Amino acid sequence: MTEEKLSPEEEQKQLEVTMGLIINGGNAKSFAFEAIREAKKGHIDVAHEKLKAADKALVEAHNAQTDMLTKEAQGDHAKVTLLMVHSQDHIMNAITFRDLAGEMVDLYEKLYKSGTLKEED
Repeated sequence: MTEEKLSPEEEQKQLEVTMGLIINGGNAKSFAFEAIREAKKGHIDVAHEKLKAADKALVEAHNAQTDMLTKEAQGDHAKVTLLMVHSQDHIMNAITFRDLAGEMVDLYEKLYKSGTLKEED
């Protein structure tokens, strides 16, 4: 099987999309981690804002990923590279981490509301 060569412009576009996935996935995971840290201190409102920021980054990543999948379904196949696979790993990890962070923020919120934990300064 021969590998189809991409034009420099196509390679650049694919690289930009792939890096965007990595950046947005990393940002989402970072915001989710910050949410857990804030919730742990009792700053529940801040934690929810961090989760919203994580969600926004994930939407950006999801939109780029959906565009890639749509092109693939239309026959415009992307060149699969290790970097592209890496970008998909970032997205999957970010989604999982965001989901877990949401559960932890909810748990901390319940613990603070019940008086089991006291807010830190």
